[in-house]
This record gives sequence, C-alpha cells and structure tokens, in this order.
Amino acid sequence: MPETVIDVSNLVKSYSDLRAVDGISFSIKRGEVFSLLGPNGAGKTTTVEILEGVRNRTSGDVRVLNEDPEKSRTLTFKLGILPQDFSFIYNSTPKEALTFYKHTLRASGDIQEILEMVELGDKATTPFQKLSGGQKQKLGLALSLVNDPEVLFLDEPTSGLDPRARRNIWNVIKTLKERGKSILLTTHYLEEAELLADRVAIMNKGKIIDSGTPMEIVERHHEDDNLIIRGDGQVERDLAAGGFQFQRDGSYIKLRLKNIRDATSIINYLSEHKTKFEDFTLKRESLEDVFIRMVGEIEEDETE
Repeated sequence: MPETVIDVSNLVKSYSDLRAVDGISFSIKRGEVFSLLGPNGAGKTTTVEILEGVRNRTSGDVRVLNEDPEKSRTLTFKLGILPQDFSFIYNSTPKEALTFYKHTLRASGDIQEILEMVELGDKATTPFQKLSGGQKQKLGLALSLVNDPEVLFLDEPTSGLDPRARRNIWNVIKTLKERGKSILLTTHYLEEAELLADRVAIMNKGKIIDSGTPMEIVERHHEDDNLIIRGDGQVERDLAAGGFQFQRDGSYIKLRLKNIRDATSIINYLSEHKTKFEDFTLKRESLEDVFIRMVGEIEEDETE
C-alpha cells in the first residue's frame, strides 16, 4: 500500500462558539492528488493552514510526513505552499524571486529547470507587475517547488484565471503528479477537481459530508441520466408507440433513464423501426451537478 503522507483525525478548530472545522478525518497517500471542496466558509483554508503549521488546532490529531506541523521546526523545508491570492514584490523578476527563495530555504533546485517546467522560461527577467494573471500564479507554483517538496499545498491555484491560463496550470499539476508529488488541492472549480484529483472530500459548515473518487461520489448522489434526441414528430410517435416516457424541449426530446444501459435499448428500438433522427447525446451528471445539489452554488471570489 502507498505510504500515508497526511493523516488527519477528528480535527477541530474553534473560534469562541464557532467551529470552523468540526471533527474531520481524512488521509492522503504518497503520489496522490487529494482535493478539498466546499462553499464559502466550509473550513477548507483553515484546514490547510493547520496542516501547513500556520494555524494551531483546537483538538484532534494531525500528521504531515509523520510530523506534527504545530510542533515541528523542520517540516516547512519539506513542503511546497501556494497560498490563496498569491502576490510578490512588483519589481522582482521570476529569476530573482526563485533565487531569493533558494537561498532562504538553502535549497538545491535548478532555477531555470523550474521556470521551464512551469512555462516561465521566457519570462525569467520580466518584472512581476508585467506578468499576466496566469503567469503570476505559475510563479507562485514555481516558488513552491524550489525546495523539491514531498508534499504540495495548492490553495485555489487557478482562482480568477481565464480558461486557457487555468488549463496551463492544470498541465503543470499533472506533471507534478507524474513526478510522484503528493498534492492537497483546494478549489471551487468542480471541473478542476474532477479532472485532477484521485480523491475528493466535500466540506460544508466545517464537516466532511462525503469523500471518495469523483466517480464514486457522482454514483452515490446522482439523479437519473438523460438521453437527448433531436428529431421531429415521427420520433415522438414511435417512442410513444414503444411505451417510452419523454418530454419535448424545442427541437429536442428528453428521456430520463433509470439505468444508463437503457439508452442503448432506446436507440436500437428507433433503428429497428427505421426512425430517422438528427443526432442524440447522453447527459450524465457531473461532480458539479451533484455538489450543487448537496451544498449549493460556490461563489467565484471565495474566501474563508
């Protein structure tokens, strides 16, 4: 079995009468991408900061690389951290920033190699304020890699980025996973978690309300799948003759499926009756669909 690099048991963080984190437990294996999901105030960032050693816990047990982050003086040198809303000195260039971090952490990482990995090789001498939003996030990611960390904490790494810049960051995260890095990712982009994470935990009001692979969570909570067919009145008449229940929505006909295999039966039935239709698609619920039904919408500018 893969080694456990993060182990959290009955973690609690209280502020007076408020329990920001309310007795959560989870573990992360070496080489795994694990994502914490949740709406505003769910407790994700608080949890991450406790794991990083930035914030003290009220109770519970936490181990990161088999050390207590609250007590260890050496753990920081084994971690890579990209905080939410990363920023840096405006006049500093990526090369200068990485050089500073390298000396501070007494690291041996190759600066140019790191810049190339995060696709900033041609921006090494560009001042921070002249970098695009995506390039600034890439610099933050690069700084988290200077010490060749065993575990990475990426807190909303693509927040506010355009789709292209977001996908560029995704590619870097995939590369890090291929290199065996263990990654704790917080994000409010459900597509991001579904694409990158091996497992996810959904938090709401300080508690973990479900966890597992994205597919496992979708299977546990999804509603009926739908077969969408674009066709004319003849398609409706033939479906009605076959006893199928459906709804007309403009030029589309929607059939709810109790079992995903029912879609094949319906298409085969129409083919056998030589019913002509323009096209069809199978709509399965995504992790985002399930998440919204469980805890509601996530606002774009999440803070905790």
